[in-house]
Amino acid sequence: MKLKLLAAVALATPLFLANSVNAGNPQDLQKLLSTGECIGCNLKGMNLSSAHLIGADLRNANLSGANLSGANLEGADLTNANLKGANLTSAYLTNVNMKKANLNGVNLTRAHVIDSNVYGASMENLTITDAEIYNTAIGVGGEDAEIPDWD
Repeated sequence: MKLKLLAAVALATPLFLANSVNAGNPQDLQKLLSTGECIGCNLKGMNLSSAHLIGADLRNANLSGANLSGANLEGADLTNANLKGANLTSAYLTNVNMKKANLNGVNLTRAHVIDSNVYGASMENLTITDAEIYNTAIGVGGEDAEIPDWD
C-alpha cells in the first residue's frame, strides 16, 4: 500500500513542478493589483478576469496565456508586452498603448478597442469576432495598411 502511494506521488510530482515553472509570479500579481505598476512582470497564465487595471503600467510584462476577459485596461501601457494567446474577451481597451506588443493568438471577442496604439505590434491569428474596434489599426487583411504611432 505504501509503495503504491509513493509511486503515485513520484509520478504526479513532475506535473506540479511543470505547472509552477510555467505559471506567473504570484508576487508580481500582488504588486500589480496593489500598485497598478508591474514593469517586466511575469503574469503568464494568470487569471485577471474582470480586473480593474485602468492606467496600469505593464511595459515589457509577460501576460502570455493570461485570462483578461472582462478586464478594464483603459489607459494602460502594454508597450512591448507579451500577450501571446491571452484571453481579452469583452475587455475594455480604450487609449491603450500596445506598441510593439506580441498580440499573436489573442482573443478579442466582443472586446472594446478604441483609440489604441498597435504600432509595430505582432498581430497574427487574432480572434476579433463581434469586437468593437475604432481608431485602432486592427482589421481584417491588408498588408498595405498604415499603422500610426503615438510618438
